[in-house]
Amino acid sequence: MRLFTATLATETNTFSPLPTSIENYRESVFFRPGEHPSDAPRMCTAPLLVMRRRAAGEGFTLIEGSCFAASPAGLTNRADYETMRDEILEQAKAAMPLDGVVLGLHGAMVAHGYDDVEGDILERLRAIVGTTCVVGVELDPHCHLTLKRLSHADIIVCYKEFPHTDVVERAEDVLDLVLATLRGKIRPVMSVYDCRQISSYPTTIQPMRGFVDRMMALEGKDGILSVSVAHCFPYGDVPEIGTRVLVIADGEKGKADALATRLGEELVSLRGKTQSPSRGVAEGIAEGVAFNDRPVVVADPADNAGGGAPSDNTDILRHLLQSGVEQACLGPVWDPIAVRLCFDAGVGARLPLRFGGKIAPSSGAPIDAEVEVVALKRDAWQRFGPTQVTLGDCAAIRLGGVEVVLNTNRTQATGLELFTNLGIDPTDRKLVVVKSTNHFMAAFGPIAKKVVYVESGGPLRRDHSKMPYTKVERPIWPLDADARPRGLIF
Repeated sequence: MRLFTATLATETNTFSPLPTSIENYRESVFFRPGEHPSDAPRMCTAPLLVMRRRAAGEGFTLIEGSCFAASPAGLTNRADYETMRDEILEQAKAAMPLDGVVLGLHGAMVAHGYDDVEGDILERLRAIVGTTCVVGVELDPHCHLTLKRLSHADIIVCYKEFPHTDVVERAEDVLDLVLATLRGKIRPVMSVYDCRQISSYPTTIQPMRGFVDRMMALEGKDGILSVSVAHCFPYGDVPEIGTRVLVIADGEKGKADALATRLGEELVSLRGKTQSPSRGVAEGIAEGVAFNDRPVVVADPADNAGGGAPSDNTDILRHLLQSGVEQACLGPVWDPIAVRLCFDAGVGARLPLRFGGKIAPSSGAPIDAEVEVVALKRDAWQRFGPTQVTLGDCAAIRLGGVEVVLNTNRTQATGLELFTNLGIDPTDRKLVVVKSTNHFMAAFGPIAKKVVYVESGGPLRRDHSKMPYTKVERPIWPLDADARPRGLIF
């Protein structure tokens, strides 16, 4: 058997002021065939490493395509998208004949002129490989599960966890199903239920923790092969945004339909109950300071680079400084210019520094202060479950009672290494402020004595009804309070 794999991925915030070009992919994940390191998967590349490891033992020949991925931001430049897409498609064409394809995609990528990038890729790929080739796809649950991609893929599996700590396990699932299909052991059929809602579904807390556990327990029983929830990406203004439930059954469409409907109806009943409440800046910081243990982790979802925000909002930091809070650390603040100045000054230097507050009005005003450079780190990394995330060059500065981590590669807080790279022990701080929505929980949740969500003036509004959508199909909750589920759509 001959199997092909490749990756093209980013999570597109269509409201973001930050355009995405091929240079952003070069800064993050940009590997030609055979170049991907074997140490750990990168963004959406888990299928490649899983297939490398299993090829010999499973008796298939692996043909590697290119892997391109960029940190979330605005729309990808059209010419750059088409260049990367066409490179992968040409690789697939050159690899023919192919028995199977497994792609690592995100599911919420948008390029100029392409609202459904993944659907576009799959449609063009299917025209190359033909109808008998088995096409499997691993998607981030923050995807738009469109009818086009459902029509051109045989198997789609989303990560189940948010934070996404199960990317390798789900890549294993996709490969298992593709191989079983090729060997004639199963005949996968997909069913999809459209809940008609936009929401956030962190799986580290109830009720989603229990929902995911029950969902996983259904797999491998009574002909059910796989169950996924496409949460949707609330900051992508595309027609088919919204929560959808995907069930794959072995040959029996009726079973898949019934289970997708049951789980979809349960998610509809959970509207407004899955997301943790947010505090205002002053209220949230006061709550953290008053708590009688440490560390208190304060999350800033509104300025989360993982959702396409600049990660340079200064609201929380300014309040910490004005309130005289001690024993606090905060990061990451994306400011390549400030990092360069800190490296020029050197460890131990004190200098007047302007940082943050650069990209948009939602970034707030820059901080002007005399700071001490306490640590510097070139080419820093942080962990995100089994994957590695590049931080670029990092500088830790101290001002007042707060240590701030500045970085050059815009990304959210996912691993303790964000701070420990620079000699900052987050377990020894009273407040640990992280710019992240929920991915921080994989590493910071186990050390946190308390977690407080604080909404800065960053651009990612947690009240999705306030987002200025123009393309979204209506009605949909919470934009329309009485929106009813559409039910089965595939």
